[in-house]
Amino acid sequence: MTDILVIDFIKGLLIFLRISGVMFSAPVFSNTSIPVTAKLFFSIILAYIIFFTVEDIQYDINQSILPLIILGVKEVITGVLIGFMLNFIFYGFSYGGLLIGYDMGLAMAQMFDPTTESDTNLLGQTMLIMGTLVFLLINGHHYLIRGLAYSFSVVPLGTFEMSHNLLDALIRFSSGIFLLAVKIASPIMVSFFLLHIGAGIVARVMPQMNIFFVVQPLKISLGLILLITLTPVYVYLIRNLLMEYEDKLFELIKAISG
Repeated sequence: MTDILVIDFIKGLLIFLRISGVMFSAPVFSNTSIPVTAKLFFSIILAYIIFFTVEDIQYDINQSILPLIILGVKEVITGVLIGFMLNFIFYGFSYGGLLIGYDMGLAMAQMFDPTTESDTNLLGQTMLIMGTLVFLLINGHHYLIRGLAYSFSVVPLGTFEMSHNLLDALIRFSSGIFLLAVKIASPIMVSFFLLHIGAGIVARVMPQMNIFFVVQPLKISLGLILLITLTPVYVYLIRNLLMEYEDKLFELIKAISG
């Protein structure tokens, strides 16, 4: 009877470690404004719910504690990979806003990004907040929890291995950050490119004109008008990208299983 209780405790501990890895690395949940106590408490509740759906683990309780530590590290890494993968798309949103801000001349308008714990410009933070709101509106946190529960059936406790398929999936998903940022920033970047061409022509035709004092306010005004106009398009784009990443999350989980 004692052996059964110990095995159940080890099983619950490993489930809790994987869930904790997700809670401390996934978007929204990993935000530093959420207290650590709340994350741990939520992880315990999820672990209790998922406990009854996970197969029992084969573990010899008479062996040393080192194998248990190795199993715990594997579960934490598995959870961190599942949670961190979704951050790629939010990094793309932030980087896209960063490119727009640089083009508009707002590079000096810095804000602290609590997600990456670094400084970004005003538009980068705005795009990140927009992405977070859309993520919550489409119940993105629900499919993150579904993916987490699904991972226990695809990647049983203690079976994590750094396979070639997993490395390929991580490289493929991370390489999409720059492509996503360019997609978000491209309408405004192209508009400013045409504006710069026009400003160059005006500077050649009217050398006595101080083109800098004309172009800079024009860039900010044009950028704000374009942002207001393109906001519905950005919301639609962000929604589709986040829903697409649900399939990519399950693809990553399958890659973890080898």
